[in-house]
Amino acid sequence: MYYLSYYSSYIPFIIPLLICMGLSLYASMKVKSTYQKYGKIFNRSGLTGYDTAYRLMRSGGVFDVQIGKVSGELTDHYHPTKAVVNLSDSTYSSSSVAAVAVAAHEIGHVMQNKDGYAFYKLRTAIVPVANIGSFLAMPLVMLGLILDLFVSSTANSDLGFYVAMLGVILYGMSFLFTLVTYPVELNASRRAKQMLVSQGILASDEMEGAEKVLSAAALTYLASLLTSLVYFLRFLFYVLSIFGKRRD
Repeated sequence: MYYLSYYSSYIPFIIPLLICMGLSLYASMKVKSTYQKYGKIFNRSGLTGYDTAYRLMRSGGVFDVQIGKVSGELTDHYHPTKAVVNLSDSTYSSSSVAAVAVAAHEIGHVMQNKDGYAFYKLRTAIVPVANIGSFLAMPLVMLGLILDLFVSSTANSDLGFYVAMLGVILYGMSFLFTLVTYPVELNASRRAKQMLVSQGILASDEMEGAEKVLSAAALTYLASLLTSLVYFLRFLFYVLSIFGKRRD
């Protein structure tokens, strides 16, 4: 019965899920095509992704973060606990408009950390809770069902439901993480554009390409946010529906 309830909970969300899948696919293709396009256009300053990251950190007063290199394309990331910005093969030694835009975006995160940007601090704090929540959500829902089956006293009749809802709340931390991530990424891109201009790394006519690369990347985070929302609502609907059926 619960398996049927689980799968039936997908029905109201089929269209939203398909829309999110389509948006995610489009965003991924848009990022790759935009990066490839502006990855072939070299900036006139001649600075590479590494040079850009180094200059922006030094000009921003950051001297304790290293610049590393990781394999792949668009695998760039900032690791605050290890104090390292890892640039991908396609960014590290390339002097393309796309490469310096991506490198500047990662330094945007470094500056968020340095400045104590509120959303960045919140996202960092949520990470361990979101990881634990994703792991414990379903076990708590199942525990709630077991308690609902075997606890029959009036005083504790809703205990199973409350335990299950705790699982829903923990699962919701993953959505909260993606919700907070979106403004963090937008802010990092805004900082990147400002730094690229102020440091003279890209000329005004070159900024159009950089903005398109960063905008395409932002679309992937929007797709992730909407997908996470749909999955959270589906999970909430599932729990409410099975407990509602038990009450009936």
